[in-house]
Amino acid sequence: QVQLVESGGGLAQAGGSLRLSCAASGRTFRDYAMGWFRQVPGKEREFVAAISWSGGNTGYGDSVKGRFTISRDDAKNTLYLQMNSLKPEDTAVYFCAATISPAGPFYYSDSHVYNYWGQGTQVTVSS
Repeated sequence: QVQLVESGGGLAQAGGSLRLSCAASGRTFRDYAMGWFRQVPGKEREFVAAISWSGGNTGYGDSVKGRFTISRDDAKNTLYLQMNSLKPEDTAVYFCAATISPAGPFYYSDSHVYNYWGQGTQVTVSS
């Protein structure tokens, strides 16, 4: 089992940047493929980015491609999301998620695949 705690959310201006972190504890971090999702009230959870267990493969939602970058530091048991060129429509609660993954280039955009979730961190982008 793994516990996830997000941090780094806050208020940013349009065009600005934020970096989210997700600290993991418990089972070996390297065993997990990881993802970031976001949600606004009244809408379904949206895929943002995902990364394979090795970090060698990544995937992004269409709305954030070219602006956001997902990365992981297994030595620090931490997942990151670098968010650049922020837009007001990026305003949401951001969640990190983890799922046990076989070795290989697998990353997952389906939220139902993930077994473990953090509590979320609010990101607000003003125009």
